[in-house]
Amino acid sequence: MRTRFELADAVKLFAPALVTSGKLNTRQHKTLNNITLCRTALLGGHEEACDSCGSVRYSYNSCGDRHCPKCQAAKQAIWIDELVRKTLPVKHFHIVFTVPHVLNELCLFNNRLFYDSLFQAVWHTLRSFGYSHLGCETGAVAVLHTWGQNLSLHPHIHCIVPAAGYTLDGRWKNIGNDGKFLYPVQQLSAAFKAKLLDSLKRALRKSNQLILFNHLIQKAWLSPWVVHCEPSLANADHVVRYLGQYTHRVAITNQRIISIEDGKVTFIAKDYTDRGVKKLVKLDGEEFIRRFSQHILPIGFVKIRYFGIYNHTVKRSLQLVFSVDEKPVIPKPKETTLQRFERITGQTHCSCPVCKIGRMIRVRTLPRIRSPDMNMNLQHLTQLQLS
Repeated sequence: MRTRFELADAVKLFAPALVTSGKLNTRQHKTLNNITLCRTALLGGHEEACDSCGSVRYSYNSCGDRHCPKCQAAKQAIWIDELVRKTLPVKHFHIVFTVPHVLNELCLFNNRLFYDSLFQAVWHTLRSFGYSHLGCETGAVAVLHTWGQNLSLHPHIHCIVPAAGYTLDGRWKNIGNDGKFLYPVQQLSAAFKAKLLDSLKRALRKSNQLILFNHLIQKAWLSPWVVHCEPSLANADHVVRYLGQYTHRVAITNQRIISIEDGKVTFIAKDYTDRGVKKLVKLDGEEFIRRFSQHILPIGFVKIRYFGIYNHTVKRSLQLVFSVDEKPVIPKPKETTLQRFERITGQTHCSCPVCKIGRMIRVRTLPRIRSPDMNMNLQHLTQLQLS
């Protein structure tokens, strides 16, 4: 009896039908194909042997796709380690910008245009409030999420905003001193609504498509918009690690999938209408893959963005220095990606899982299995039974 299920299992079973019916675009097709190949012999790898007990282990290469639940842990740990060293040593506010579901149709029509407009509206709102309320240039690290817990389309952006700004006369200024809120959320919501809808209308008018979606924009204008701002968090390290929970998430992790049987996928989802209680959600297999696929981002799209005083160009032009002291920086020794991951996480990949004493030594490279139809695997997958 199968006790552990993965997203790749669901893709192998249910994606071929969507491919055949033409319901997946090329980008979605390629991403799903990468997920099925991840850490399999098709991508190659290496053979390792313990230098103490002689145990043999085979490690296969990861696909590296940012939508694959197997490939994000190392990237997330390294991103956090990088940002900790570049973040202002002050408290930060966590702000979440969401949009009403009435705009989902427009998002599905052109997700790149929609998400770019969303980022633009978020930062223009925060920047204008920084100057009008505080008289300074502020900053933000913004992360895009597109899903709800049940895999529905729910675009929103998580931001961390430092409780500090840079004034026009070249001074650092503390902001949000009471720590309870940064800006009035009702005013923030109204400004964000106006800026996003205006940005969408301009972009659609430029491409002569406004007539197709103007009725949705009018409905969105009449809908309630929500911007959530949490009280200031602890020190910078804590804030970055907190945001790190959101940065490299995918729409669903393997740990949330409970079962795949009788043509349905059952997974765990938090019900935020019921105090965040975890509940089981059961979807038809094809509907599960369809929902997951709508969260696959356009190729080359940047989902983590740095604004204001956290933007590299702004920091360079204003000659900003984030150091709180003048101690000389001691260069760190060069590390490999594996050494860095082990230092950050405390997990030693090279230790022998059998004897716990020896180290696994690479003894042979396993070549990638190359096929002219490598990227078309999903069209030829059969309906295999999970065993």
